[in-house]
Amino acid sequence: MWISDKWQDYELIDCSSGEKLERWGKWILVRPDPQAIWNSPRRDKRWNNYDACYHRSNTGGGSWEKRGLPESWKISYGKLSFNVKPMNFKHTGIFPEQADNWEYIISKIKNAGRPINVLNLFAYTGAATVAAASAGARVCHVDAARGMVAWAKENAAASGLSDRPIRWIVDDCTKFVEREIRRGNRYDAVIMDPPSYGRGPNREVWKLEDQLWSFVSLCAGVLSEKPLFVIINSYTTGLSPLVLTYICESIFTNKFGGRSESRELCLPVSSSGLFLPCGSSCRWEA
Repeated sequence: MWISDKWQDYELIDCSSGEKLERWGKWILVRPDPQAIWNSPRRDKRWNNYDACYHRSNTGGGSWEKRGLPESWKISYGKLSFNVKPMNFKHTGIFPEQADNWEYIISKIKNAGRPINVLNLFAYTGAATVAAASAGARVCHVDAARGMVAWAKENAAASGLSDRPIRWIVDDCTKFVEREIRRGNRYDAVIMDPPSYGRGPNREVWKLEDQLWSFVSLCAGVLSEKPLFVIINSYTTGLSPLVLTYICESIFTNKFGGRSESRELCLPVSSSGLFLPCGSSCRWEA
């Protein structure tokens, strides 16, 4: 497991019966989580005394019940700052279990001993972009959703990184990588957080199980001659971390050498001392 246990502004208080009880700064949220299939006792009073709860609908989707919750607020992780905004389909704009990956990104870039160009694909609200830029890398941030790229810019500004060399790109990630290869642009590190299912700006369909191999193979063509690392994240239920290792070993290790390691990303649960699994991640490094 890779455990993100250094948070001060976030806490996973408890989880039970398909929901999790969280603290984001001073605000208490209850959100669905399909991994929490156990029916452990809900002894913490904040299960009923929350600031917002996301209620799923029987017909799909859902809605927030808010009790004085602001539209947005700031939380920090070390020197990084992010704007939290409860949005449709239970999300807040930040995946706190990714903090261990942020630590890895920062360490690898700072210790590289050379300038590093990073390509962040399916980059969402830019937490990994902010982490890489804070370590001194040049970053190209790509996401198909214009609103998410705008939010990522806000997070860079909140972290005092507005003046850093970050390219903000709204585009389909596959088409962008294809163009970068044709243009001869190369990157020392690639980070990708592909969705299980999604659509691009022109309604292009993305389905992870069908397209991950071909997409990762494509990304090998945009790496520099001396790549530093690749990170692949997956939130697809049932996709083993070993699948990610197999893909990275077959593509990156066969071409560049190095090694791959995949683990579950986890958050510690304060009430039980146990860990909630929150997806998988693979790190290939030269």
